[in-house]
Amino acid sequence: MSDTDNTERYRQQHKLRLSYMPWLYARLKPAQRQWAQAWQDEWQAYLCAMETLMIGKDCFIAPEAKLFAEPGRPIIIGDNTYIAADCVIHGPVTLGQNVSINHHVSLDGGRKGIVIGDNTRIAAYSYAYAFNHGMEKDQLIKDQAVTSTGITIGSDVWIGANTGIVDGVTIGDHAVIGMGSIVTRAVVAHTKVAGNPARLIGERV
Repeated sequence: MSDTDNTERYRQQHKLRLSYMPWLYARLKPAQRQWAQAWQDEWQAYLCAMETLMIGKDCFIAPEAKLFAEPGRPIIIGDNTYIAADCVIHGPVTLGQNVSINHHVSLDGGRKGIVIGDNTRIAAYSYAYAFNHGMEKDQLIKDQAVTSTGITIGSDVWIGANTGIVDGVTIGDHAVIGMGSIVTRAVVAHTKVAGNPARLIGERV
């Protein structure tokens, strides 16, 4: 096998590594950053041409992530934000600067949207749905009206893996959500919550 073939195989594997561990993108050496930047520029240009996206500077979006943003339901991505492989994001969703969305995260903005502040981290297999079905007893679930209030997640929030966040929730700045939690009510800034439903377990001060 030629050196050129070996180099291409290496790059393909490294692209896959970056897709699942996108924080490594910022640590690339200059020679690696050159081809990785070109790869990302091409992919992000394609996304912006196909969907209603606004992407900031120095972002990484894995090609394996699925971003859907119809007119009127934009996805806005702040500078230095990373979106890993196998995420599904449906606008309206606004991500601040330095946000990290790890693999297999699902975000659906419903009608009212999801807003996530700067420097927030969302761990793998977490999900947030900014809509809900009605549950009246005299009507099939499939025929119920869908409501949407919206979800707001503050800055410097850490959301642990396998966490669920329901419509209408606000999570304050600097909060921590424990792994496997289901967040059904507002979370006060600087607090730690965990459980199903999530309850206060401590403070982050």
